[in-house]
Amino acid sequence: MKLGIMMALFGGISLDKALDRAADMKLDTVEIGAGNYPGSKHCPLKALVASKAKARQWAKKAADRGLEISALACHGNPLHPNKALARKHHDVWRGAVKLASMIGVDTITCFSGCPGGSDRDKYPNWVVCPWPTDFQEVLDWQWSKKIIPYWKREAKYAADHGIKVAFEMHQGMSVYNTETLLRIRKECGNNLGANFDPSHLFWQGMDPLASIRRLGKSRIYHVHAKDTRIDPQNAALNGTLDTKSYADVLDRSWVFRTVGYGHGADWWREFVTALRMIGYDGVISIEHEDSLMSISEGFTKAVELLREVMTTEKPGAMWWA
Repeated sequence: MKLGIMMALFGGISLDKALDRAADMKLDTVEIGAGNYPGSKHCPLKALVASKAKARQWAKKAADRGLEISALACHGNPLHPNKALARKHHDVWRGAVKLASMIGVDTITCFSGCPGGSDRDKYPNWVVCPWPTDFQEVLDWQWSKKIIPYWKREAKYAADHGIKVAFEMHQGMSVYNTETLLRIRKECGNNLGANFDPSHLFWQGMDPLASIRRLGKSRIYHVHAKDTRIDPQNAALNGTLDTKSYADVLDRSWVFRTVGYGHGADWWREFVTALRMIGYDGVISIEHEDSLMSISEGFTKAVELLREVMTTEKPGAMWWA
């Protein structure tokens, strides 16, 4: 496996300086934001798509430092009921697919997006219960009228450019768990899979290790390393559906943490083991959203722990083989 970083972590510095940081830590890969929610500070998308020479020169910045671009990150909501916003996110998505194809990157990490509850809505409507029956009617409408038609078309567009679509199973989005990931793949295309981030699964009560086994190698295209700590006292009082600000660490039921600060090294060993068991040999890309640690401290600690649990040796033959 390769160890990398989601470069939104270094959004406050230039691409050159960010790549230098990744190279100094002897990482293997970088995942670069191409727009929408990760931003595009490191990736002038329109200019790069318009010029093959500029695109290749831009990608060469990573290669010159011994780094591989594991994916372009384009997390947005192209299904947003605000048509102008949806179009903006869609256009960035399409541009990211074009750029990835131009520079030989085969994966886009993204969200599925989430529609409203009808064509009259202004905001997304994330349905998480079946009753009263209004909710089930909304969910059926979302999938049949919005999610499936859009991603069936976009899966083909991505496939035509040689691109795999790696959805992050994320709260607030239509694809948020194992079941919905499998559904969108079945309905829309075999080049749709997971950008597997365990942090969003923990607070939902899922077992990421069980999810890895269910999805298997053919459905996991990219992996994020980010942890979650569930506060036992706050969760006992209020459950884990929590709308308080991420900055309200003291009162929230759960918060994102640096790798190792929600689940220890033993759990992360099991995580790497589960990935190896299904035959995954791709990238584990560090994502930092820990409000209790500085960027530098969180990044460094994540690298150190993941290096410890990710062995680089190939399994050897047994003595009886």
